[in-house]
Amino acid sequence: MPSFDVVSELNHHELRNAVDQANRELETRFDFRGTGAKYVLEAATVTLEAPADFQLKQMLEILKLKLAKRGIDLVCLDVKDPEVNLARATQAVVLREGVDADSARKIQRAIKDSKLKVQAAIQGEKVRVTGKSRDELQAAIALLRQQKLDVPLQFDNFRD
Repeated sequence: MPSFDVVSELNHHELRNAVDQANRELETRFDFRGTGAKYVLEAATVTLEAPADFQLKQMLEILKLKLAKRGIDLVCLDVKDPEVNLARATQAVVLREGVDADSARKIQRAIKDSKLKVQAAIQGEKVRVTGKSRDELQAAIALLRQQKLDVPLQFDNFRD
C-alpha cells in the first residue's frame, strides 16, 4: 500500500554553513568590526552575542537572511528574549525540529476532515500517511502544503 511520511527536519550542514557565513559577514561589516559580536552554534541553538541590545536585532536579521538563502525555513525559528547586562547582550535562537504532538494532531485532523481516502497515523515525531492510490497521496500532500502550521513540513519516504 502506498505511503509517505510527513516530517519536519533541519539540514544541519546548511545550518552550520549559514552561521559561518553570518560570522564572516560580521567580521567584514563596519559597524560590527572590533566589537566582539559573534554567533555560536550549539546543537540546534544559535546564540547571538553582542555588546549592545540594538546590535542583536541587526544580527538576527543577518542570520535570517543567511538561513533563508540556505533553504532553511524561517518558520522553525523560536527567538527568545534578549538577556542584557552592562557589558554584553545575548539572545538565543532555537531551531525547532520534528513534528510535535499538537501539530501532528492538526495534520491528522486536516486529512480526516478533507474526506480523502487516506489514513494518517502519528509515529513519534512524524506522521505516516497511507492510501490506496498515488493520486490520493498527492492530493494529501497538496492539502498539507496549503495548511498554515507553525512547523515547516517535508514529505519523504514516498513508497509506491
